[in-house]
Amino acid sequence: MGLLSLAIWIPIFFGVVLLALGRDEQAGAVRWIALIGSVISFLVTLPLYQGFKLGTSAMQFVENTGWIERFNVNYHLGVDGISIWFVILTAFINVIVVIAGWEAITRRVNQYMGAFLILSGLMIGVFSALDGILFYVFFEATLIPMYLIIGIWGGPNKIYAAFKFFLYTLLGSLLMLVALIFLYTKSGGSFDIATWHQLPLNSHTQTLLFFAFLSAFAVKVPMWPVHTWLPDVHVEAPTGGSAVLAAIMLKLGAYGFLRFSLPIAPDAAHEWSGLMIGLSLTAVIYVGLVAMVQEDMKKLVAYSSVAHMGFVTLGFFIFNDLGISGGIVQMIAHGFVSAAMFLSIGVLYDRVHSREIASYGGVINTMPKFAAFALLFAMANCGLPGTAGFVGEWMVILGAVKFNFWIGFAAATALIFGAAYTLWMFKRVYLGPVANDHVKELTDINAREFLMLLLLAVAVLAMGLYPKPFTDVMDASVADLIKHVAVSKLK
Repeated sequence: MGLLSLAIWIPIFFGVVLLALGRDEQAGAVRWIALIGSVISFLVTLPLYQGFKLGTSAMQFVENTGWIERFNVNYHLGVDGISIWFVILTAFINVIVVIAGWEAITRRVNQYMGAFLILSGLMIGVFSALDGILFYVFFEATLIPMYLIIGIWGGPNKIYAAFKFFLYTLLGSLLMLVALIFLYTKSGGSFDIATWHQLPLNSHTQTLLFFAFLSAFAVKVPMWPVHTWLPDVHVEAPTGGSAVLAAIMLKLGAYGFLRFSLPIAPDAAHEWSGLMIGLSLTAVIYVGLVAMVQEDMKKLVAYSSVAHMGFVTLGFFIFNDLGISGGIVQMIAHGFVSAAMFLSIGVLYDRVHSREIASYGGVINTMPKFAAFALLFAMANCGLPGTAGFVGEWMVILGAVKFNFWIGFAAATALIFGAAYTLWMFKRVYLGPVANDHVKELTDINAREFLMLLLLAVAVLAMGLYPKPFTDVMDASVADLIKHVAVSKLK
């Protein structure tokens, strides 16, 4: 079994084992099994980076065996410079989420941990799939564990949020399935994604395919105006659910643009780039302003995610190396920073059981260690140089200026909104005198919480101070994608 298969199936195996265990009588053993499973799953992904060959855009660690031979569907896996970091990021965040839910989850612990492990394997499958149907199966299968995570361990309106999440994302994917079947027939009976990249397609066909893929990926990102499901889901989801949703699941849609929309329909992508840039800037500016008036911390960070992902889609549709590389770097950085922001809110919620900003004030006086971590993550969310949040946004802005000065100017100006809503929230929650008895009685983070936040802090600073390992890996694949998109396929 290859490394990618191990990365996919080890967490799924451990997840199934956990589901088979008793509910809460063995909660202690369940937590340790989940931690061991998540750590092994993460360690399996590290040789992918160590053995990755730089300077080539070819797929590596390829596995290809027959699956549904009648329809030429294959179990075809591989990673390139675009996808490899998302495999590693997914496994890393899964370890953090298991640690985060160690004490907070007290009922159906085995199902909770099992759902996250299975979800991790399925998401790695999305980033590794080189067969269209295999991609679709993994892409849709991720909905099931996340639906259960929201619907069982969520807040008071969890059923509404879970249903909204499932309905939005499932309906968005139906047109993508139609597009996959069309490409299968057009290619003479192949579901190989690389084969689809070479198909000669006319302008009308490319446009239809582009919007079919857009219907699936825009909802998943989510782009404005189909972002309205995200704040509701984040507010109701448990802390671990919010962390995985923001850090990984939103990236599935953005990754789809790179693997399907741009290389399969490059002329349509160029033709409709104005629309995509407009929607992206709207997300960055308008949704940033919406975030500024939120009183619920989770909802504020949820809107912040929409704004930050706006930089990602902006970078993809300006068609230069800085923009696309910056968009990918921003996806990875947002994975670290958004997970850290939601888990920090979870630390406070576990103690006070409120997400309202007004319930806090002066937290730095009673939780100084935690406040130091929270400040670092807030600065990263603002895009402070030296943190992961700066690198991707800066690259996208440079690429946007290269593409069109005013688009770059608008994107750069929008960074002010990110700083405004993040620092405004930090000031009201952490700074000043102790605001009430709840804050007065708070205790600082314990060893488990310290470890969880320290791992994320190291990741945020490492990527911010030395992004070269991230960009070196993706350079050849991004250059190949840009070259491919630049060549017209109209026939």
